[in-house]
Amino acid sequence: MANLKASNRQQDVEAKIPLSERELAALGGKKLVYVRTVLAAEVKDDLVDDDTGAVIDIPADTTLYSVHASDGQRIALVGDRALAFAAARQHEMNPVSVH
Repeated sequence: MANLKASNRQQDVEAKIPLSERELAALGGKKLVYVRTVLAAEVKDDLVDDDTGAVIDIPADTTLYSVHASDGQRIALVGDRALAFAAARQHEMNPVSVH
């Protein structure tokens, strides 16, 4: 029983050590993506239609959902949380929420 308690303490200490960006990116591999809320005002420079180049006019206080690869790179902006998760799963990725 003593060995089990010592083992648990070691795991608790290891769990509190912060991960580097590289370690965090490797944690979920390329299949893990993070979904977080953003306001349109925060991403206004990215609200451009890819096909036409037209600026998408959305009120600044609109909540959007940003999907990020495990390395932090944003790979999508969508207007609905369920859609963000569905799109990630459709592309064989595993989405998780980030606050």
